[in-house]
Amino acid sequence: MGLGGCIILIAVGAILTFATDWHMSGVNLDLVGVIFMATGLIGLVTFSGIARRRRVVVPPSPVVEEERHHHTPRDGYTDGYGA
Repeated sequence: MGLGGCIILIAVGAILTFATDWHMSGVNLDLVGVIFMATGLIGLVTFSGIARRRRVVVPPSPVVEEERHHHTPRDGYTDGYGA
């Protein structure tokens, strides 16, 4: 059940509990509405917990630039010792 399903369950449960005055024999609509709202809340908490675990953010690794030393030979010597 996704996020939309959880919200729909909560909304239908609230409508059945607070906005209707139907009386059906053998069915307590207030209790059914409370059960729908509780199920929607449990699903919402579960969905947000799973979604939070999926969004693990890995910090970017630092960019290390290599230093390149370009020695230009002076007076024909490459290593500075005359060899």
